[in-house]
Amino acid sequence: MAFEQLAALKEQLTRQAAEKEAIQQEAENPNRPPVDPVVKHIGLLQKYFPLAFPKKPAAKMPLKIGIHKDLVAHAEQLELSAIEIRAALKKWCQGKRYNECMVAGAARVNLHGHAAGFVSKEEASFADKRKPQQQDSAPV
Repeated sequence: MAFEQLAALKEQLTRQAAEKEAIQQEAENPNRPPVDPVVKHIGLLQKYFPLAFPKKPAAKMPLKIGIHKDLVAHAEQLELSAIEIRAALKKWCQGKRYNECMVAGAARVNLHGHAAGFVSKEEASFADKRKPQQQDSAPV
């Protein structure tokens, strides 16, 4: 086996072990509410692309326009479908923390955290209008 194949196999086995452990934990604690699959998918994005999808308490950053296409190119590695990726991005970008980072002139980032455009005044205005509506929703 080539080194790349062994690395891929190790990664797959690690993921399977983590999934098995999660299933065991859910079985041991049936009173705990189940975790939304979209939140799990966001966790994968945070694991593979931490500079674009930072964990709390780090501030979110505006994402590159069309970043979903970049993520779909990594769908096999993430073991997510295009629909699951789109749902995770939708949830990520609807949160209060994301709209707070949408300031005119702020740099947008690609998957590796490098600048990939800027937030326009129109985009910042749109995000600003959405902020009051989101006070009741839970941030991600």
